[in-house]
Amino acid sequence: MPRPVALITGPTSGIGAGYARRYARDGYDLVLVARDVGRLEQLAGELQSEAGDIELLPADLAEAAGRDKVSERLADGVRVLVNNAGFGTSGDFWEADPAQLQKQLDVNVTAVMHLTRAALPAMLDARAGTVINIASVAGLLPGRGSTYSASKAWVISFSEGLANGLQGTGVGVHAVCPGYVRTEFHSRAGLDMAQVPSFMWLEVDDVVSESLSDIADGKVISIPSAQYKFLVATGRAMPRRLTRLATKRFGSGRGRT
Repeated sequence: MPRPVALITGPTSGIGAGYARRYARDGYDLVLVARDVGRLEQLAGELQSEAGDIELLPADLAEAAGRDKVSERLADGVRVLVNNAGFGTSGDFWEADPAQLQKQLDVNVTAVMHLTRAALPAMLDARAGTVINIASVAGLLPGRGSTYSASKAWVISFSEGLANGLQGTGVGVHAVCPGYVRTEFHSRAGLDMAQVPSFMWLEVDDVVSESLSDIADGKVISIPSAQYKFLVATGRAMPRRLTRLATKRFGSGRGRT
């Protein structure tokens, strides 16, 4: 029997690397998508003893040519697509470079839409497949910056709508909504996270493990960890105006896009 294939975007660090390690251990062949060829090769070397075939697919998902390149590979069929690539930026929206804001939306939103669209026909033909879209708690609570939170809210809504439409097909779409995770994400975005209490930080492998358990249970939205489940439930129970005020007071809504 051929081994199942998992295609993961943004796997060279953080959550994406966690999914790559997990699917390698679970017996999948891997297709790894990122811009940095050197880091892709380094990751492939680290996973070689556990994974089967590892295909490296260098591509910049902020560019149409990069998205098209990955879409062509997805059309050949994979069992799992992990749309993990994404980034945030610091600073206020009205001072941000419009080109950088557009790039953020192209990676966080446009790539998710295009790659999911490319993957689904083969999954539907096989009546088996899973799409995992990495969103964020920021997409569930108002006031966490502007474009980044909006992009993740889109990913969540997109995933929920597709999950409804795909019921009974053997194909599932899921949105994973972590909170603060110990990765390179915040330093790359230029965000100062010194004030975040230690109990709010999550470990990558815990996020991956809990999210995959939720997906196995059929949950469309996965919110890893008890503290973030509580935070989201509380935020949803409050009027949005009060949630925005709480975010402004405790969540550093300024200084991020």
